[in-house]
Amino acid sequence: MTIFSLWEDSPLTVIKGKNVILRPLKESDIPILYRYIYGKEHTEWKKYDAPYYPLEPMSLEAFASAMEKHLRKKEPPGRMIIEHLGEAIGTVNYYWEDESTRWLEAGIVIYPSRFWSRGLGTEALALWIDYLFQHLEIARVGLTTWSGNPRMIRAAEKLGMKMEGRLRKCRYYQGVYYDSIRMGILREEWEEAKKELPFFQNRSASR
Repeated sequence: MTIFSLWEDSPLTVIKGKNVILRPLKESDIPILYRYIYGKEHTEWKKYDAPYYPLEPMSLEAFASAMEKHLRKKEPPGRMIIEHLGEAIGTVNYYWEDESTRWLEAGIVIYPSRFWSRGLGTEALALWIDYLFQHLEIARVGLTTWSGNPRMIRAAEKLGMKMEGRLRKCRYYQGVYYDSIRMGILREEWEEAKKELPFFQNRSASR
C-alpha cells in the first residue's frame, strides 16, 4: 500500500513512494515549472508531450495566474508535484473527459531528461493511479498518448494498463503521421496489478 502522510504546512495528502514523492503544488514551485516549460534549458520533454500542439508563449505572471487554482486546498488535487531527492522534477494530473459519466484521464510529465529511463515516471504514475482510485468514485483511469512516445506506452503497460484504442495517423508532427493511443485500467484490474508491483510491496498506510 501507498504510505500517506501530511506536510506540516498543508492539509493535503502527500504520497511517499520508494524513490519519488507526490505532493501538493506550492507557490515556490511555480517559477520552477515555468523554467521547465518555457525556458531554454529543458526542451527535450516537449518532443514527446503532444508536440503537435504548439506551446504558446506565456509570461511568468500569466502562468502563475493559470496555476493559481492548483494552489487551492482541495482533495484530491488536480495536479501534484513529482519530487525526487528534494527536487521538483515534474507533475502528475487528472482531468475529466466527461465528469457526468465519471470518465477520467490521468497525465504525467517529467521535465529534465536526466531523470528519464530510471523508473521514476513509472513509480509516480503508479502512486497517482492508486491515489485516484482511493479518492474518487471511478471505475477506470485512462491515459492518452501517441505512438511517438514509446516510453509512456511502456510505462503504462508495466502498470497493467491496456491499449483500448488506436486512432491511426491522426497526429502529424515534423512531416510524419503518428497514431493517437488510448490506454486505461479498471479498478478491479488495478487491484490485481498492484499486487505484483514493487512500489506497493511491504507498505502500510496512514493518514
